[in-house]
Amino acid sequence: VQLQASGGGLAQPGGSLRLSCAASGSISSINNMAWFRQAPGKQREWVATITSRGSTMYADSVKARFTISRDNSKNTVYLQITTLKPEDTAVYYCKAITAVTVYWGQGTQVTVSS
Repeated sequence: VQLQASGGGLAQPGGSLRLSCAASGSISSINNMAWFRQAPGKQREWVATITSRGSTMYADSVKARFTISRDNSKNTVYLQITTLKPEDTAVYYCKAITAVTVYWGQGTQVTVSS
């Protein structure tokens, strides 16, 4: 499984971004997909998960502003971020979970600054 994350960039506080994570390879082996983020000087933290059936889970710190979704026809998972805050600045990584292992994408940088 290969994961390609995109959609990051420089955004202003209060703005929105939509991150994408396109999966290729053994797509059928993927169960859940998740987003993590790692801010400068901090550990990587879990942000959101979407299951193969479309159920979603969020970290308490983001559930009011983040939405995870998936388009199975495009083998892509999205993370919509609204009302961006400077503390959302981080590298965002997508993760694919199969029955036997996990795969990570390369990350996409999100910088929130005026």
